[in-house]
Amino acid sequence: MAQAKSKAAALPDKKPVLLSGGNPQIAKGYGDAPVQAYIAAMPGWKSEVGRRLDQLIVQAIPGVQKAVKWNSPFYGMEGEGWFLGIHCFAKYIKVAFFRGLSLKPVPPVESRSKDTRSFHIHENDRLDEEQFVSWVKQASQLPGERM
Repeated sequence: MAQAKSKAAALPDKKPVLLSGGNPQIAKGYGDAPVQAYIAAMPGWKSEVGRRLDQLIVQAIPGVQKAVKWNSPFYGMEGEGWFLGIHCFAKYIKVAFFRGLSLKPVPPVESRSKDTRSFHIHENDRLDEEQFVSWVKQASQLPGERM
């Protein structure tokens, strides 16, 4: 995982464009800055949830690597690839574990990719932080995706 300089710094005067479903358009970049720009641009209630997800991931996995690719934050382990991605949709946030089929319990939402499993967070949902942290820790121990 290359630690290139971030290209994702949003212009100070302009808010990022929201793509279909309200997903922020953030330039590809590595490190915390582009991920924080994405989180800040998440519309409405999603930004607060995004901040909490990011905090929980960083607390669970010190030294976690971050990037924004394809307008989505990715989290991974140095030299091991990406284990988790986040994406905004109109009515929910999707949290995808790229080796989710190997997690216990398996996250509930299937994907087109046979190994990937997700869960969705809607506006009035209560995040099960204990379960989320367990999945994050498990996922960080598995081989990640090379994207």
